[in-house]
Amino acid sequence: MRKTHANWMLILPALCLGLSLAATAQTVAARQADEAAIKAAVTEQADAWNRGNIDAFMSVYENSPETTFVGATTLNKGFQPILERYKKGYANRAQMGKLTFKDLEIRLLPSASGQIEYAVATGRFHLDRTERGSANKDDGVFSLVWRKTNGKWKILLDHTS
Repeated sequence: MRKTHANWMLILPALCLGLSLAATAQTVAARQADEAAIKAAVTEQADAWNRGNIDAFMSVYENSPETTFVGATTLNKGFQPILERYKKGYANRAQMGKLTFKDLEIRLLPSASGQIEYAVATGRFHLDRTERGSANKDDGVFSLVWRKTNGKWKILLDHTS
């Protein structure tokens, strides 16, 4: 009986360490998947913009009255007003031009439960275009607050200047 107890005393810490390492590996994999999903969403946005499809560009935003866009001189609250702002400021393909993002950094933000529910993405944008409408800024920086809902990442707050 003593030998069995002694064996468990050796096995139990190793088992706990193995479970801990497995949980850490899952956490790392989940974090990498979340970062990849946000990067893919940003890429989808640029692709939609470059096709001239503002509706598809906006599909990455949460369709909520609480979704907020903060510009250099503007503040729009609600998905629909933000969509209308984009359509007014970029009335045609020439005004939209080609959008590129660079220096994208993503920080995942765990909640009190340890679950990743929010993220912040920062970076730079550039528009290469031949015509300007009411939106006349071609280069700038942005910060985006994302929320994960039902396994999908959506933008809640866009601060672009």
